[in-house]
Amino acid sequence: MTGQSRYYRINDDKYIPGRWHVRMPLHDNAEGSAEGEFFDIWQFTEGRVLEIERPIRLSVKPAGVALEYTESVGIPVVHRRVVSLFERLGLQKEVQFIPVEVEGQPAPWFILNALQVVRCIDDARSEEVFYWQPEDGRPEKLGGYKNVRGLKVDPAKIGGAHIFRPRGWLVVLIVSEHVKQAMEAEGITGAKFTEV
Repeated sequence: MTGQSRYYRINDDKYIPGRWHVRMPLHDNAEGSAEGEFFDIWQFTEGRVLEIERPIRLSVKPAGVALEYTESVGIPVVHRRVVSLFERLGLQKEVQFIPVEVEGQPAPWFILNALQVVRCIDDARSEEVFYWQPEDGRPEKLGGYKNVRGLKVDPAKIGGAHIFRPRGWLVVLIVSEHVKQAMEAEGITGAKFTEV
């Protein structure tokens, strides 16, 4: 890839008619009851391999058309076809696929855990950038990004990464144009891309 490569924020397309909505991931609880328990979803934004010891379940409400790329509270959940595509693209070192059980779905599903965090936000080109200030009362976040609107990245800082989260604004998942085009050519359903 060259320094002139293009990058895209990938999101779950919320406006597909009749689509399903996947709910918050839950661990089965120790007693095995149907309730389950919440767990730290932020671990999926840290850019590291995770050791998940207990099964993860996702309920679907409302039920509808299953999408091969979807999000559960911002966490990417993908069908096996996405896993196969990423393997063909040679991206095994950039992502971890964590098996999950999705209500009413026999096919294998996975949480997509991006393993790279890249310092690449272009503050000057982004629409608006807000930083944590002393008056916010959060000294541990002082100087970090409080909000980024109209995110833009500096391609020269990305190197060869194809899927990553931007350092300081981990709520965003970014893919290269190469990945975007491959997903579109494969006909992966549910993904929406916005150039950054």
